[in-house]
Amino acid sequence: MESKFFTFIKPFLNYVDSGNFFRKPISWLYALIAGLNLLLPIFILYQAIDSGVLNSQNYAYIREIEPGIYIKTIIVFIFSFLIISVVSWLGFQLWWDRRSKVNQTSDEGAEFVATPVISHIVQTFGEWLGMWVAIVGFSTSLLTALLMGNYGSGFASSLGIGMFDSGIYGIFLMPVIGFLIIVIFRFFAEFFKALTSIANNTRKQLKFFNPEAHE
Repeated sequence: MESKFFTFIKPFLNYVDSGNFFRKPISWLYALIAGLNLLLPIFILYQAIDSGVLNSQNYAYIREIEPGIYIKTIIVFIFSFLIISVVSWLGFQLWWDRRSKVNQTSDEGAEFVATPVISHIVQTFGEWLGMWVAIVGFSTSLLTALLMGNYGSGFASSLGIGMFDSGIYGIFLMPVIGFLIIVIFRFFAEFFKALTSIANNTRKQLKFFNPEAHE
């Protein structure tokens, strides 16, 4: 009677300790984020329409100073939208691929199971963010600088991605920043992995030499 009354929660605790309690929901979160990546182009299109960047009437005064600016803006938007769509598809593939790999972040019987999951999230997010900054940031900066000149200021903000509104400097800065984001996030992810690996290996060695103390 005592064993049933006081240990009925044990299966749940074993499930938590195995790491599946952390890995399974995170894999579902990865799938959700992957799906959201496919919706990003729709969000960009909505922002462009809502901001009026595609409305020819908003360029009535500028046309007198810069003829053809509206056509150039449309061209920049089309190419930017295509690039964003491609990067969104790459982002979907990244999160979807890592969705299955997050279930392999820790070995059976490992004591530290949450830290490898967090490490995996940090690495994946860094790769995703770095890819966006490097590709989209570089592309929008290049397109606006070549076709819109000074009138390209604020174009990225009108699409809801104001972080890429860096002008001509973004052509050089965005790829570097994107690369650094990937490297830095990867460094912290591997740092967490190393600490967890050391801790788990130390525990196994202590258990091997002194099994009674770890029963």
